[in-house]
Amino acid sequence: MKLTDIQMRDPFVLPVPKEGRYLLFGTTDKNLWSGPGTGFDCYESRDLHNWSGPIPAFRPPADFWANTQFWAPECHAWQGRYYVFASFARDERQRGTQILVADQPEGPYQPHSDGPVTPRDWECLDGTFHVDADGKPWMIFCHEWVQVGNGEMCAIPLSADLRCAISKPVLLFRAAEAAWSSPFESRGRKTNQVTDGPFLHRLAGGKLLMLWSTMGAKGVYTMGYAVSDGSILGPWRQSEKAIFVKDGGHGMLFRDFNGRLWMTLHRPNNTPNERPMWVEVIERDEGLVVGEAFTHE
Repeated sequence: MKLTDIQMRDPFVLPVPKEGRYLLFGTTDKNLWSGPGTGFDCYESRDLHNWSGPIPAFRPPADFWANTQFWAPECHAWQGRYYVFASFARDERQRGTQILVADQPEGPYQPHSDGPVTPRDWECLDGTFHVDADGKPWMIFCHEWVQVGNGEMCAIPLSADLRCAISKPVLLFRAAEAAWSSPFESRGRKTNQVTDGPFLHRLAGGKLLMLWSTMGAKGVYTMGYAVSDGSILGPWRQSEKAIFVKDGGHGMLFRDFNGRLWMTLHRPNNTPNERPMWVEVIERDEGLVVGEAFTHE
């Protein structure tokens, strides 16, 4: 199958160099907004053009705490195992990021953390993994606009085994700090702004870049980035302009086996039409330059 055959939000590509293959994860439940949570599937490719699957990567155990909105799985290698960071919800509980674990990158994954790693009384989503310059693990996540209005980007240090947070969250920035994030009216507030889909990437010169998404001009799903001189704690400077403004977002960066750097995203931002795609990008000292879109055919 081709990318156009795969309905998916929040695409995440994991290259597996020793096996010469790529794994594509993402939000794959058909009724992803209000239906029961089924799990996560992944897809496999050796050339980024032709894909096989779906492979059932995670199916919740009977006593799993969440029952809906299984969103945005990211797969990361850490200390010889593979960990998925993903968002989950339940009607009577706040949405949060849970960590899953497996011995193989395609799973099957099992719950690893004791429920969400994010604060239990916060509405959170889209946790992503980062290892700092000292080798210490962190999770970066979004404190949602539905609770705080001006969406927040936060970081929280993790235990070495990735089972829990070991300190309180640190605020990195708010959505309104980016000129390309636009306010909208909802829940009785006129100044809501979204933080969504963070992903960290170390630039060649040592600076730290964070992709993230929001609602841009006229309510169009938009992606840009922030840059720190090296520390996860910042201070973070927002790019002057968004990097993608064509109703797509929730991206990450990966290198193919030829060393080319690609930015993933889903587009358009409406169900059931969303499809994974990626765009080649070029690193600069202070950020990224967008190149050519990867063909779907």
